[in-house]
Amino acid sequence: MDIKLKKVNSISGIIEVPADKSITHRAVILSSLAEGESIVRNYLPSDDCNRTIEAFRQMGAEIKIDNGNLYIKGIGLKLKKPQYGQYNIYAGNSATTARLISGILAGQNFESIVTGDESLSKRPMGRIIEPLFRMGAKIISKRGFLPLTIDGKSLLNAVKYDCNKSTAQVKSAVLFAGLYADGATTYSEPVKSRDHSERMLKTFGADIKVNGNSVTIYPARKLNPQDITVPGDISSAAFFIAAALIVPGSSLTIKNVGINPTRDGLIEVLKRMEANISLVSHREISNEPVCDIEVKYSKLKAVNIDASIVPKMVDEIPIFVLIATQADGITRISGAGELKVKETDRIAAVASQFKKLGAQVEAIDDGFIIKGNVGASLNGNLLDSFEDHRIAMTLSIASLIACGETIIKDSSCVSISFPNFYEVLENICK
Repeated sequence: MDIKLKKVNSISGIIEVPADKSITHRAVILSSLAEGESIVRNYLPSDDCNRTIEAFRQMGAEIKIDNGNLYIKGIGLKLKKPQYGQYNIYAGNSATTARLISGILAGQNFESIVTGDESLSKRPMGRIIEPLFRMGAKIISKRGFLPLTIDGKSLLNAVKYDCNKSTAQVKSAVLFAGLYADGATTYSEPVKSRDHSERMLKTFGADIKVNGNSVTIYPARKLNPQDITVPGDISSAAFFIAAALIVPGSSLTIKNVGINPTRDGLIEVLKRMEANISLVSHREISNEPVCDIEVKYSKLKAVNIDASIVPKMVDEIPIFVLIATQADGITRISGAGELKVKETDRIAAVASQFKKLGAQVEAIDDGFIIKGNVGASLNGNLLDSFEDHRIAMTLSIASLIACGETIIKDSSCVSISFPNFYEVLENICK
């Protein structure tokens, strides 16, 4: 589905964004592994999260949906062999499903096959295969891509694993596998990546210790069921934060947004840019910090960001590039090479589409150089989402300040993380 959008006069209103995708995945996983009945309130019913739900249904968890909540009767740490699909678990487009579930399948006493769609089948899985192989799992893969045939081992080897990249998906796969190990498993990374797994493992009763950029998990006999409320996703909120910042005369409040300190890099950078953004009504929900975010149109200044903060805002970099086009000066982004192996090569995709809009965005090997100006004009064009939900939403926000008509191809991919994105956008555009 293509969508046509036009420039708007302003953005205003009070909105809520969908539940956090990362937290929803982990809540479904750990509730399914717990012994007893858990509730996951305000879960994200997106394509990606539905793949995780279906996978655990295949392996014995009873998962019911009622009034926007999940009621999950966990089967315990030892799952059943997938009940249909020739032992295949289909992850769709969800790398989170594929990578995290592989850590758990490594500790089962059956063989399973993890598959995905065409896009996911081009994304690297060697980064999880290596540590899981060291832990004793047998994993067969062609050149490090899906499908993965995983021959699990009931008792894995405890390891100390130093990863040369900061990636929460690899870390989570190793930590989940560590539940099935014969001793303490320690995972270390250069910069601390998002820590939703660590927080939720602790909530469900796992013995886990965090020391700086290292995490140690101990084998578990069982996990305890929980009542979890999922906050709004800051990665989804980022698109509307950007809209309010760059459309003159805008004022927007976004309610109930998770501001986990390993995910708040965008907020940190925007404050350096002198953005008019306030975090109010701070509270904690299910061991995650939450607040409301108030944003107003701002005259921004350029900044540089590097590998020290990229892990805290990696999903927000495409929309940050748009923000940077509206900031006075040259913004440089480095240390973001991970963007090349997302749903598409986001460095190439963003640069190519912003060129069509008339923005001065140059791709470099691990990031971008953006020449920006407050109020810099953009021109509508026929744009390609590359079937990447974050690219589609970034280009949609760009259309709000672009002269003429903007057409975005394959815009329906937003359903991967934000099913009602265009409805929310329409309601706040004036």
